[in-house]
Amino acid sequence: MYKILITDPISEKGIELLKREADFEVDNEPDISYEELLEVVENYHCIITRSRTPVTSELIERGKNLKVIGRAGVGVDNVDIESASMRGILVINTPGANTIGATELTIAHMINVIRNTHIAHNSMLEGRWDRKKFMGTELYGKTLGIIGLGNIGSQVAIRAKAFGMTVYAYDPYIPREKADRLGVRLFDNLYEMLKQVDILTIHAPLTHETRHMITRREFEIMKDGAVLINCARGGIVKDEDLIWALETGKLSGVGLDVFSIEPPPKEFIDKISRFPNVSLSPHIGANTYESQENVAVIVAQQVIKALRGQTVEYVVNAPFPDLSVLTLIKPHLDLAERIGRFLVQWAEEGIREVHIEVRGDIAQHFHPIASAVLMGILKETVDFPVNIINASYVARDRGIKVEELTSEESEDYKHYIKVVASGNGTERVVAGSVLEGHIMRIFQIDRYRVDVEPEGIMLVFENRDVPGVIGKIGSILGNAGVNIAGFRLGREKKGGIALGILNLDDPVPEEVLEELRKLPHIIFAKQVLI
Repeated sequence: MYKILITDPISEKGIELLKREADFEVDNEPDISYEELLEVVENYHCIITRSRTPVTSELIERGKNLKVIGRAGVGVDNVDIESASMRGILVINTPGANTIGATELTIAHMINVIRNTHIAHNSMLEGRWDRKKFMGTELYGKTLGIIGLGNIGSQVAIRAKAFGMTVYAYDPYIPREKADRLGVRLFDNLYEMLKQVDILTIHAPLTHETRHMITRREFEIMKDGAVLINCARGGIVKDEDLIWALETGKLSGVGLDVFSIEPPPKEFIDKISRFPNVSLSPHIGANTYESQENVAVIVAQQVIKALRGQTVEYVVNAPFPDLSVLTLIKPHLDLAERIGRFLVQWAEEGIREVHIEVRGDIAQHFHPIASAVLMGILKETVDFPVNIINASYVARDRGIKVEELTSEESEDYKHYIKVVASGNGTERVVAGSVLEGHIMRIFQIDRYRVDVEPEGIMLVFENRDVPGVIGKIGSILGNAGVNIAGFRLGREKKGGIALGILNLDDPVPEEVLEELRKLPHIIFAKQVLI
């Protein structure tokens, strides 16, 4: 008999699913206090929470029989993942359950902005009849640009086409076949898409890659009078540049459900409310009865699978019941994840194929190491938790082809991990090893032999191997207040092409990167955050 405790309110449909299982005993205590929970948690095999209940290390320690923690929602900030993992407790969540709710809210903001419906409503309440004032535009015949063609972006595309819109998309991690099936033109270059759209809507996760993805530079590229909708994540659009775009008329309207700081500061609301055609909502994309039912049903289905030992798609953590195994392979898992994170930022195009090679005495642990590589790649591209258990499922869902090679034979190193990633005709290679049991090193980047510690802020650049290049880079960084912590160089031959890697104490501002790229003899320069 499995005992399940529900500690926060969830839809009855999810509770009914759990109660149908003959060997499940379900206690629904949505108002239980943390102190009460501490006293009874040892009696349960599973607890299901939302955001109200703090699942702390103390609670997990007292849950002697806990096997599963179910989070009815995406975020798991209230769960101590590390403590659960060390105890071998599965933590599961429900990404994608709010897809339709977020999709329809996006369309609602879009219509609000182009037809002024929210402003007209307020005008009526004030006793006015200003028909001539509320001249709008139509979605029909307009061009919609979508950043992020995942679950929500795809559903927005389907509905936009039903309105008679032309739909473009930018998502370097989505296979072109998916866009073709949706009847969407997929762009390889964001700026080329921005030039052509009347309305831009964002459906991407907030990552190192997407933070401040839309700034004044991007707004300047767009058509005068374009519309911006963001129901994805605050922080993707730079707040002060959004205000600039409204002030200058570059944007004719804005719809926002998300903000860089939530709730947004009064100063921001005061600034943005000065403009008439702005539609705001307090992060309510998932606030539909249907979405809440989906959350409850999905978490119930996942809990049933987890307790029965079946494959669970939405696992947040990596369970290591045997602590000695975790201790043994953890440095290699860390290296594998960092190689993945390096590759996804180093690659100029979205990664479509990954070849993972694990050699030497770590070959017996190939599968978790390979999953850690995928985890590093995917963490930069999705907005829900990815771990070594669900990484392969997520990669498959994203259309990434994975090839695997393992052998106990090794060449120069006792053991090593090598990853070749490719997409849209480009190929990137990174290989590394763990020395003395804990020292992580990358020894190959593309065709260059290097010796790099994969940590922190890294500036990676290709240059012609001539005197003075490093000095000029150092001067520019110094003038910008960026301190160099270390430098490594790899080259094929003297006077040829070299690869330089600088470990930095501070991130390089975009304008400084542009200045570096304009230097004579610099072929390519990119900042990588590990």
